[in-house]
Amino acid sequence: MPTVALVRDGVTRLSASTEQHATPRIIVDAFGGDHGPAPVVEGCVAAAREGHTVILVGHEDVVRAELAKYPDATSLPIEVIDATDVIGMDDHAAQAVRAKRGASMNVAMRALKDGRGDAVFSAGNSGAVMASALFTLGRLEGVRRPALAAVIPLLTGRVVIVDAGANADCDADNLIQFAYMGSMYVERMLGVARPRVGLISNGEEPSKGNALVLATHPRLAESTLNFVGNIEGRELAAGHCDVAVCDGFTGNVVLKLAEGVSTLCFNLVRTAIRSRFHYKLAGAVLRPGLVKAGKVLDYAEYGGAPLVGVQGNVFIGHGSSKARAISSGVRTAAVAVKANLIPSMQSAVIASGVER
Repeated sequence: MPTVALVRDGVTRLSASTEQHATPRIIVDAFGGDHGPAPVVEGCVAAAREGHTVILVGHEDVVRAELAKYPDATSLPIEVIDATDVIGMDDHAAQAVRAKRGASMNVAMRALKDGRGDAVFSAGNSGAVMASALFTLGRLEGVRRPALAAVIPLLTGRVVIVDAGANADCDADNLIQFAYMGSMYVERMLGVARPRVGLISNGEEPSKGNALVLATHPRLAESTLNFVGNIEGRELAAGHCDVAVCDGFTGNVVLKLAEGVSTLCFNLVRTAIRSRFHYKLAGAVLRPGLVKAGKVLDYAEYGGAPLVGVQGNVFIGHGSSKARAISSGVRTAAVAVKANLIPSMQSAVIASGVER
């Protein structure tokens, strides 16, 4: 992880990790997720076979027992860090993070802070991952609130929603910073020059929206961003913007709805194809195209959502993540490290002009 200045209690310090490694070291919370360590280890083994360096954090005996299922694991770039506790999906986020210092995600965050790795990926309790990142790593200088930047696949590309669930209640300053950080993320990670930024609303006109949207719109219009105005739900799906800005409550609803509709559509197609013999024949012909479309719309292909605004590369995956989603998360985190995302994000926060 590149050297970045930290400001804590008015004192500027340098991050512990000062060496840029040729191969990013991705720290993975082995006990994060709904399905236990088995799919996490499987996904990390797959990522390591691709050449990624992975550091698994969790009960060491359990993690090594899972690794033993793969004969080639001993020759792969995989390390294990022991952790004595686990934060569950039902635990109160902030309380659990404070009470369970030996929990796998806390140990992972400390390993990142100490320079033992370059990024953290966890499919565990998202609120706890955010709390652990804030308590251990802290915010980038000037950041009012970190946010989740989640990718939604489209027919013509992708749109990144910021915030996708970290902050249910926001003000206009928050959304301005989300817009700048989201724009930088799309530029650095997806290679889009001058990303189009849209503000999610219930109408295209500047006069539409709730109090938050009405307060944010004129400030985005006057910003240095490539602001394209208010974006309705149907325009979001049509790819009218590259970054969609909103509060975390709205963003999480949009994200979950998009995932649900995607699953529904494929289930409807699958049911229809199986309902008649000649439909099955047609389905066999269409199968390659359907498989390709399925990959485009599958969240497992896109890895985790970055927690932008914290002092370190932190990615949060779905709690239901299986092995493929875990390996995708490792790949995405590695790309972020190579893209020097944290210094770029700090520049975006400064450019927003919002003071903490």
